[in-house]
Amino acid sequence: MVTVMRGDLIRILSSVEEKANELKLEGFEPDVVLVGKEAYEFIKEQVNEEFGGEEEVFELSGLRVRILEELGGDAVVVDTKALGYAPATRRFKVVP
Repeated sequence: MVTVMRGDLIRILSSVEEKANELKLEGFEPDVVLVGKEAYEFIKEQVNEEFGGEEEVFELSGLRVRILEELGGDAVVVDTKALGYAPATRRFKVVP
């Protein structure tokens, strides 16, 4: 069970970093990860299982975490300073 959870946490962190790097290559500066409520609860469960405790998750891979319920099980890496520009975000699935 811990191996599966660790794998999910690694997958999520890798996705955040991959999407952030894609944005950086296009000249953006990602600073926030918007996560759906379902995605946030899943991430929180993974982090607390891995590190113990009942802590809230405020950052993923150095990016601030904000909850946006409408995203459900997904997350979006965002450059908030360029949010009005179409390619300034990258979405990915968190909950398998």
